[in-house]
Amino acid sequence: MKRIEYRCQQTIARPVELHGIGYLTGKNVHLRFRPAPASTGIVFVRADLGPQACVRAHVDSVTGTARRTTLGQAPIQVGLVEHVLAALSGLRIDNCYIDLDAPEPPGFDGSAQALVHVLRDAGSVMLPEKRPIVSIDRPIRFTTPDASISLHPAEGNELRVSYLLDYGKDSPIPWQMCTQEIVPGSFATQIAPCRTFVTETEAAALRQQGLGTRTTTSDLLIFGRKGPIDNRTRFCNEPARHKILDILGDLSLAGCDLRGHVVAYRSGHQHNVELARLVAQHVQSMLRPMCRARAA
Repeated sequence: MKRIEYRCQQTIARPVELHGIGYLTGKNVHLRFRPAPASTGIVFVRADLGPQACVRAHVDSVTGTARRTTLGQAPIQVGLVEHVLAALSGLRIDNCYIDLDAPEPPGFDGSAQALVHVLRDAGSVMLPEKRPIVSIDRPIRFTTPDASISLHPAEGNELRVSYLLDYGKDSPIPWQMCTQEIVPGSFATQIAPCRTFVTETEAAALRQQGLGTRTTTSDLLIFGRKGPIDNRTRFCNEPARHKILDILGDLSLAGCDLRGHVVAYRSGHQHNVELARLVAQHVQSMLRPMCRARAA
């Protein structure tokens, strides 16, 4: 892995907040974004447990990847963090406190659109500390028998993500793919509006587990045999675009900006987080000798 350059870190210019229903708990949740000093990173604060109940958004904090990304150990734990992380990463907000009065953010419509709206309204402030922008000279991969995700060297100075979604010929969700170059503008219009999706069968199973009790067919995309139930897609390949949203949120846990081409086939949070872990390990191995040289 090689470093391309650095950019100045950013935080938001002022606090902003939102309210909504949590998908998992069904609770009314209050979320507040607050500015944070340079090199703080992204920190979730469980305000319902006290101001010291903090979880840093880093790959080392991940404790669950089943259908969502979970950070921290109970009781100081936050689940379904990927959409919030994607919104911050997509807008290049590197330092922020996120106050929550529940173990999850509000679900909204299953996308990051509401989050992007308030973060843009908050504005951003450039900070004096630098954030590394890194690329690789050879591919990094994480694969399982039925899915894969890989980071390939960049052709230019950009991050591009491709996702191939294929749930099989019997799935109500059709085969589809999306490739998107990720910059704040295209992220806000092409990826952030794309919503969480499940099949009708999956939705029924989640409700039997006590999840999504206050979620309706208008709150996210639930696919039946004839397509979305009581809803319609915002893009013809909205599920594949939402998978890119999840990838961006999970990869932000590596703690750096990436340049390259992420290619994913049927990957989920486990794959995304493991790729973030591999990237973080490469970055640390690259920066360690540089730190020793400076100390000497």
